[in-house]
Amino acid sequence: MNDPERSSQDDPHGDPWRAFAYTVSGVAVYGLIGWLLDRWLGTSFLVAVGICAGAAMGIYMTWARFSRSAPPQPQQPHQHDPHHKT
Repeated sequence: MNDPERSSQDDPHGDPWRAFAYTVSGVAVYGLIGWLLDRWLGTSFLVAVGICAGAAMGIYMTWARFSRSAPPQPQQPHQHDPHHKT
């Protein structure tokens, strides 16, 4: 069931649910912080700021996670081409 040779930590493409979780978690956490600050300060706009900031952070985390390139592949030794003049 759990394949130790294939870890999602090492896979640059990862799991699409992780991208969804980053965005939803960011919106939820920063939205909650904004709501709490609104209640504490008596304002009504920080929840919207928190939601937008959380969405931006979630999108950034998704981009940072999935934009990593695959590990470099070992290069094949250069083979001599008898038809190529140097």
